[in-house]
Amino acid sequence: MVIGANSVVIKRHVHKAAQPGTWLAGMLSRKPTMLVRVALANKMARIVWALMVKGGVYQSPVAAA
Repeated sequence: MVIGANSVVIKRHVHKAAQPGTWLAGMLSRKPTMLVRVALANKMARIVWALMVKGGVYQSPVAAA
């Protein structure tokens, strides 16, 4: 999970999840990069766990207009 999060942080200029005003962009502006990588991996793991437990399908969050 940390390796996947690391990829998102490294390639953040192409990921919509890291655009200004998002959770990831805010974290990167306030916290050390390695801490953000682990926090993102934790967030992804919680999403995967919730999907497995509830049997749901992932739907990416809608950006606020």
